[in-house]
Amino acid sequence: MQAVITLAGEGTRMLPWSRGVRKEFLPLYDRGENGALVLKPVAHLVVESLIEAGAELVTVVVQPRDAGAVQSYFTVDHEFLKRHRRHADRLVETRRFYETLDKFRFVYTLQPRAAGFGDAVLRTEAVIGENPFLLHAGDGIVVEPQRGAALRAMAELRERENLDAVVLARVVADPRRYGVLEGRVGPKVGPYPRIDVTRIIEKPEHPKTHWAAAAVYVFGPRLFPALEAVRKEHRSPELELTDGIQRMIEQGGRVASLLLGPRTGTWRSVGSPEGYGRALEATRRVAVRPRPARAND
Repeated sequence: MQAVITLAGEGTRMLPWSRGVRKEFLPLYDRGENGALVLKPVAHLVVESLIEAGAELVTVVVQPRDAGAVQSYFTVDHEFLKRHRRHADRLVETRRFYETLDKFRFVYTLQPRAAGFGDAVLRTEAVIGENPFLLHAGDGIVVEPQRGAALRAMAELRERENLDAVVLARVVADPRRYGVLEGRVGPKVGPYPRIDVTRIIEKPEHPKTHWAAAAVYVFGPRLFPALEAVRKEHRSPELELTDGIQRMIEQGGRVASLLLGPRTGTWRSVGSPEGYGRALEATRRVAVRPRPARAND
């Protein structure tokens, strides 16, 4: 399975901090191998989620100025391990991550300027081709009991029903700030409520539902032609991913959504100071929670 992670936005809501450091590398909590709290960049956690969902090739969309730093983080550095070998206890999580990185490939695609989420995704077409793929923004995560569970359920649903897209969503109090879904409630998919999507609109003034898209998707190959058609028609400086999804729906495409809830997880973005604070606290609560007992314990 292929996957795309986007790390190309400007991060202006996090200024002045984000002037020199990408928001996708803000630290969040996780539980280490020995049960202790550790800190991992948001993008690190996203990559782990993609791998848990079955990704074997990840295309990373970056701006040219960030390419070197991003590629360095996701490259195994044996010299780093040698320099710090006297502190083996501090290297446990790094070694674990390096073992993971050794198992699959990264490809890097440049987005010369911030031109929208849809533009970032469209730039991966040469790598993705006609293959289905997972898509995850790099500045947010699903805080869930089992990492990658929502993405796996989405990928399995898309493949089983040959859907053109599956969108992860959640219920929000004020949907005017998000991409909003409309549709019919369908049968549950495991623990996730399902919506058969009939419309998706970006930041509507008068939203008809409280279903807001999280920045996690699974797509079939029809997305790229739809995005290209929207670009040619609108000629806007920014290309919205939601407009591409809506174009697929208008062309007869089949789109479903899975809803996050109290038992399955929450979406946390680090795109604003308030959002980062909530994400940090949410990941800490999960990281300190006692692990469920195994069946043979």
